[in-house]
Amino acid sequence: MPVNDLRQWIERIDEMGQLSRVSGADPLHEIGGLVDMYQQDMEKPALLFDRIKGLDPSFKLLANVFTSLPRISLSLDLPVDSSRREIVREWRDRLKTFEPQPAQLVEDGPVLENRQTGGEIDVTRFPAPVWHAQDGGAYLGTGNIVIMKDPDTGWINAGTYRVQVHDAKTLGIMISPGKHGRMIREKYWARGQACPVAVSFGHDPLLLLLGGLEVDYGVNEYDVAGGIRGEPIKLVTAPLTGLPVPATSELVIEGEIPPDETHAEGPFGEWAGYYAGGERDMPIIRVQSVMHRNNPIILACLPGKPPNDNTYFRSPLRSALIWNELERAGVPGITGVWSHEAGGGRLFNIVSIKQAYPGHSKQVGMATASCHAGAYANRFVVVVDDDIDPTDTNEVLWAMCTRTDVIDDIDVMKRCWSTSLDPMAYAGQGEGEGYYNNRMIIDACRPYDRLSTFPEVVRTSDEDAARLRSRWPDLFGADGKAKDGAATAAR
Repeated sequence: MPVNDLRQWIERIDEMGQLSRVSGADPLHEIGGLVDMYQQDMEKPALLFDRIKGLDPSFKLLANVFTSLPRISLSLDLPVDSSRREIVREWRDRLKTFEPQPAQLVEDGPVLENRQTGGEIDVTRFPAPVWHAQDGGAYLGTGNIVIMKDPDTGWINAGTYRVQVHDAKTLGIMISPGKHGRMIREKYWARGQACPVAVSFGHDPLLLLLGGLEVDYGVNEYDVAGGIRGEPIKLVTAPLTGLPVPATSELVIEGEIPPDETHAEGPFGEWAGYYAGGERDMPIIRVQSVMHRNNPIILACLPGKPPNDNTYFRSPLRSALIWNELERAGVPGITGVWSHEAGGGRLFNIVSIKQAYPGHSKQVGMATASCHAGAYANRFVVVVDDDIDPTDTNEVLWAMCTRTDVIDDIDVMKRCWSTSLDPMAYAGQGEGEGYYNNRMIIDACRPYDRLSTFPEVVRTSDEDAARLRSRWPDLFGADGKAKDGAATAAR
């Protein structure tokens, strides 16, 4: 059964025991700290804040959303007990046969229950915490989707870009170079026009998840969501801009991004774990219309030192995307991929392969660093043999320590695609805003010409392990691993 809106998603995770409630927190001094403390360890409950200090007591905010594999699986309609590797494999397999379902335009929806225009508009009424102590202001948009329409093709894009509150009718928006929303915005600006925009701040978390992934250029995230859900997303036409917005959204603003007006934005603690972007002049959104449900719930997705809510879900999903892109490029022998959570699901990518020919591992490393899903803000690519679990950090480090020659097996790629949010990125010297990084390819596979003579691994064989588990079942859990607690076994 697909989730229809944020409220139903909250009900589902509550039934799973994955929700904690917080009443009376201060949005300026407490909400951000509480969320950050909760996401210092993954697999903690989501946090639903109500009766937020200084705001309408019926307004709520949900945070710490995707810091749990069961909650990620729920949004993807996968078994909620899936492991990391299972999510990667199941999502990868689904992408191979995936068929988008076009969204359905409907006449009415809960988002139209309330509307303000002109002098009635005041976006400061809604929960917009100061998420980190040194942030430059309050951010309403961290779990949002920004809806734009390509003026040339009519393509609808729904990406996730941060949105700061400047005043009652003005929001700030930061979009990194190369992102789809920025490309669309610049098309309007090139015509001397303001870019029409709608922003949803509360919706099915699946839309947030897709808004933060590399959905292909020209593909509508709404249609992708419909394909995942097995039924179309319901949309209504926003009355001012005509843009399609989720019919069950909690809050939608409409307005325009003018080409010639900026406002100081940031600093903001971002997904890499630093205030790397600083305070800079950024475009604004002139808010011209506000729509919201009764008792709206803002969806938040807090970045910070990884792993965090803004990146944890990227690890399995980007892993599946990289795997499929490598195969589509004709690279054979891939047995596993993991975009490590410590790198925010971007900076550290591991690929396991069954070597088939000389140079195979090098080819895989270069292709991973260059394919669309692996190119943005990548720092390290590690290629390992198929006996290494890429999701197991100890195994990966062991392979690096024992199978890598630091002269022959390490390569550096220079001046690659990055972002100002990367603290090690550097600005280009040409016109406009450009950020580059350098990245390392580490071949941690056994040398191909020594495969038959490389020393054997000291470990109980799979066959012997299976025999021992069947003989001493009380010593092992359902996953086949040794039990964490005490066990008694006799034969």
